[in-house]
Amino acid sequence: MFQNRVTPTGEIIKTAARGTFMGNRGVIHNDKGEIKHRYKLNAWITCLLQFKGRHFKIMAPKRFTALFFLDEATAFAAGHRPCNECRREDFQKFKSYWIAGNPEYGFTMKTKIAAIDTILHRERITSQGDKITYEMKYSEIPDGTFVLIGSKACLLFQSHLYEWTPFGYNAAMALPASPYLTVLTPKSVVRTFRAGYIPSVEPGKRID
Repeated sequence: MFQNRVTPTGEIIKTAARGTFMGNRGVIHNDKGEIKHRYKLNAWITCLLQFKGRHFKIMAPKRFTALFFLDEATAFAAGHRPCNECRREDFQKFKSYWIAGNPEYGFTMKTKIAAIDTILHRERITSQGDKITYEMKYSEIPDGTFVLIGSKACLLFQSHLYEWTPFGYNAAMALPASPYLTVLTPKSVVRTFRAGYIPSVEPGKRID
């Protein structure tokens, strides 16, 4: 069992649970397969589990560190975005909706994705490596966004909250009385959701 499963806060944990998406942040493990870095690249991507029959050894020395996610909403909360190769269609959708949702940057479809990656990196973690959170009105938060309720990462979906676990989501929870929630998903990604990008989620299900 490897330490390669990503939580909505961006932490990398060891668990027997399997994921529905894969991704990477560069080579962040040593030759013993141990995670030694939070990231090595600003481009944190989310990939398909299978693509063109490619095979590789997990945690192979000096090869990219394969990370796994419960679903796409989890990956976005952690600060990842779709891969431009194995998820080309989703990548194009993400980029177009990101541009539409974040007009203040003046980006176009000709803008290199590295410019968006730089902004995502500023939004996901501090220079000390801590997860960035912020307050937002519940009424302004779109489906697919992760929020923090106490110490629990919860998915907001169809006016309910679902507590995240490595194996899936627990039963729906009532919304708190406060009109404000602490948000985990990066700000520009939340605006991307509001602009029309719909992340895949698995509410109320267990991932075997």
